[in-house]
Amino acid sequence: MMPLVKCWLLLLFVASLLMVSCLNTDGCDETTGVCSQETVIFSNSTNITNFAYGLTANMAAVLLYGSTFVPVKRIETGDGMFYHFVSCASIWVVSLFGDLLLQTPRFYPLAMLGGILWATGSVAAVTIVKAIGLGLGILIWGSFSLLMGWASSRFGWFGIDAQAVSRPLLNYCGAGLCLLSGLVFFFVRSDVKLHPESETIPLLIDRRSMSGSFVHRSSAYWIDAVEPKKRRIIGCLFAVMAGLLYGSSFVPVLYIKNHSSCRDSIFYGASVYDLDYVYAQTSGVFLASFVYFTIYCAVMKNRPRVYPRAILPGFLSGLMWTTGTYCWFLASNYLSAVVTYPIVTAGYGLVAALWGSLVFREIRGLVNGMVFFLATCVVLTGSMLTAISKL
Repeated sequence: MMPLVKCWLLLLFVASLLMVSCLNTDGCDETTGVCSQETVIFSNSTNITNFAYGLTANMAAVLLYGSTFVPVKRIETGDGMFYHFVSCASIWVVSLFGDLLLQTPRFYPLAMLGGILWATGSVAAVTIVKAIGLGLGILIWGSFSLLMGWASSRFGWFGIDAQAVSRPLLNYCGAGLCLLSGLVFFFVRSDVKLHPESETIPLLIDRRSMSGSFVHRSSAYWIDAVEPKKRRIIGCLFAVMAGLLYGSSFVPVLYIKNHSSCRDSIFYGASVYDLDYVYAQTSGVFLASFVYFTIYCAVMKNRPRVYPRAILPGFLSGLMWTTGTYCWFLASNYLSAVVTYPIVTAGYGLVAALWGSLVFREIRGLVNGMVFFLATCVVLTGSMLTAISKL
């Protein structure tokens, strides 16, 4: 656990340096609009530097997103609702400090919609990880998140402006390969181990007295009782739906930014700095998780399944996700969503797959290993093509 915390602190330090560098301005004369030769050379150098900053922030986001569920992988979370609420609360608290650091930019409620979409997809995260494993689950939802996020940015869906790239063919090929890798991962079979019965008993359990003895209500989650083949199908379907919701979660922010220059829009004059919208989005995450957990408590007749061992790992997961989001939004300022989205979604799926195969031994067998290696090569190639399509 300590190496993971140290890694997060290092990444947070890198993200802080990148945020400070965002305040740099160009060297052109704003009154005349004329740039000297030295300024042009400096501008070219600045473009390369910005590209390097963007890739650095992207890689930080990839590592943090891909490791988000590692703290709770070996901890029983039951149906996942309590863990979901704790992690979302952590997300909101961390973003609150980030909002104060950014001097509390204007709050746009529409950005909360993205957080609500994300929290809705995240409700199924524990079920997905239990059904098909950490690596395979994140790879599948990452691939379909890529499809939705890349297509909405590239073609201008949902009222946002279409983003152009200098090499469209490479961009299409890169996104296509990233999507293909997600389809190939469907053929990878994962070996997911269930937790021992002693670890599956929640803190709050239903007891009733019968002749001086107590009878415990079964705490097994419904997905644990499903046969492996059906569990795999259910997990894959849930991962696809979660990926589509994740891919749509950043559309509201892009919509606000795109309409900030329209005088007849209510978002006229809105900030084009992505980090200014993190707090609003995470507020939507916490609001949705609070509503879902309240409904869950009502359905469970005020006896939710609370697992105390999942509290600190849940906070750590939320901490990593929020920091990863700051890094991602920071990268989008240097590059663009049409470039950063395929890299992040494909990259964090690869990181999660490495965790699942190398650490948790979810991928076993020669055939599985070959298919996994093939899909890995495809996703790396697609990410690189997408990155250089902007140059």
